[in-house]
Parts: sequence; C-alpha cells; structure tokens
Amino acid sequence: MNRKSQSDRSVGRPRVRLLEVSERSDGQRLDNFLMRECPGVPKTRLYRAIRKGEIRVDKGRSKAERRLKAGQIVRLPPLEVAERMPATAPQGWQRRLESAVLLEDELILAINKPPGLAVHGGSGLSYGLIETLRSMRSDWKRIELVHRLDRDTSGVLLLAKKPRALRDLHELFRSREGVRKSYLTLVHGKWPKSKGIVDAPLERFERKSGERMVVVSSQGKASLTSFTLERQFPNATLLRAIPVTGRTHQIRVHTAHSGHPILGDVKYASKQSEMLSADLKLKRLFLHSSELEFRLSGRAYHLQAALDDELEATLDIACKIMN
Repeated sequence: MNRKSQSDRSVGRPRVRLLEVSERSDGQRLDNFLMRECPGVPKTRLYRAIRKGEIRVDKGRSKAERRLKAGQIVRLPPLEVAERMPATAPQGWQRRLESAVLLEDELILAINKPPGLAVHGGSGLSYGLIETLRSMRSDWKRIELVHRLDRDTSGVLLLAKKPRALRDLHELFRSREGVRKSYLTLVHGKWPKSKGIVDAPLERFERKSGERMVVVSSQGKASLTSFTLERQFPNATLLRAIPVTGRTHQIRVHTAHSGHPILGDVKYASKQSEMLSADLKLKRLFLHSSELEFRLSGRAYHLQAALDDELEATLDIACKIMN
C-alpha cells in the first residue's frame, strides 16, 4: 500500500465523500452544486479542486459549468477549510434530534425530522440536520443522507452509516423497486374520492429573486402521485399521498394543481387555503413523511413516524370549527 492510500485511511483524517445528485439538483451547474454542499469553503478552493481533478462526476473530470443529472455521483475530496466552519445547530435542535431517533442499527439511522430544520447547511445557514448529527456522536461522523425532505416537511428521514449501505439504498431509491414512501397531508377543500391518481408532468424554474418554483408543464418530467382519503372535514381533507415518482415539490404541486393546496404551504397557496390555514392557527406546512418501507441486506424495514403535537392540534381545531 502506498503512502497516499495509508494517509487516506488514517484514523481521524477526513475522507473522500460521495454525494448523489438529487432531483432537486438535476440540471444545476457543478460549481453551484458545490457551493451549496460545501458552505464556507472559498470559491477559489472549489474551482482549484475542479481544475486539478480532485472533484469528479461519475469518476471523470468535469468543468465547473457542467450541468449535473439526478443520480450522478460527485466525488468530494477532504476540504480542510470546511472543518473550521461552525457546523453545529443550537442546543435546542440537538435535544430534539436526540429524541427523534426512530431506529438505528449497524447500517442505517432513521430520524423523525422536525420541521424548520434543513437537511443540509447552506442558503445562509452554517448548519443543517446532517451537520448537527455528525457533531453529536463520534459514530455518526460519517453518516450520509439517503434522501431529502424539504425544510418545512417533517417525518421519516433515512441516513446511511456505511458506504455499502449508502450505495445499496441509492440504487433502491433510484430504481424505486421495493421502496414505498407515504405522506400525510391536509389540503384545502373536499378532495374527490374518485381522484386517486394525479398524473401531471412537472418543470422547475427560478424566479428573478432566485426562488425555486415547480409548475405543471407539458415540457416537464413525468410525475405521478397516488392519493387516498384518510379523513374528511367540511372544508379540508386529510390525505395519504404516495409519490410514484420523486420530483421536487411533487405532492405540493400536484395537490395545488388539483385545486386543493396543502394548508400552511405559503409557496403554492391560494387565497382560500391561506384563510383556512389562518383559521386553523396553522403556521407551518402540513406535510408529514409518515411511513417508509424498503429491504436492505435481506431485512425488511417499515419505519413510521406519527404526526407531531402541532399537526394533531390542527386536526383537533378543524373538528371544532368545521363541525
């Protein structure tokens, strides 16, 4: 074994990270992707790493302006400068995450993600869920996200503790074979019982302000969501949503496109849904990742996260003011 390999394997040394390009980053330039994934690392350091071939896409050299595709693997070298960043959330978040563990074994860590915490630092935040978890325990220093949830979405979030588990889970989630995600969401109005499937292609764009939006468009990517009624209120419906595809904001846009925006969703709200959200005293997105099922290394996993007190309180208020 040569000296470089020994150095890379030394205890306590930072290691190469392999990041899968998510649907959220599909079409994004490599340099912009890196700036989000490596908050605090100077641009000059990132561009130098690209030029030297330290940063690679699917094992090959790439230019900074290359457009990434979902499913590609980006190799990140140890970037020591990033270690000097403040990457720990306030103690309140740490305490919440300590009590949010749903399951942990030698391969995975499942968290009941609280709303309001981004999965990654960036966009003005020096910390996110992944950075905070890595700072909390020594055996969590190398965990990686298997998938993502929006900052305002709560519920089951899966992380891998070993590279082999990460690769196997990425392949499962990419093929979507044997993986079942289920969400609970409260939408405005009476959802028709006959509307069990929403099949509408989605396209992403950015406003001049830089805000990312998703719209139904014939030029977009095929997107399919299954819906079933869980509970009916006079002016709202609790739905179980199962995304067959995994597009950015898919459930949020499909419900809004159907005329029934998710309550508490400020991005895709209607005037009527905003008024009802205010009546229900709902100050956050009512979208919760409630179940996740998959198989890994011969074991069947069925992870569940119940609605939190805040969302349960919203349903209680809905019963009182609507009945």
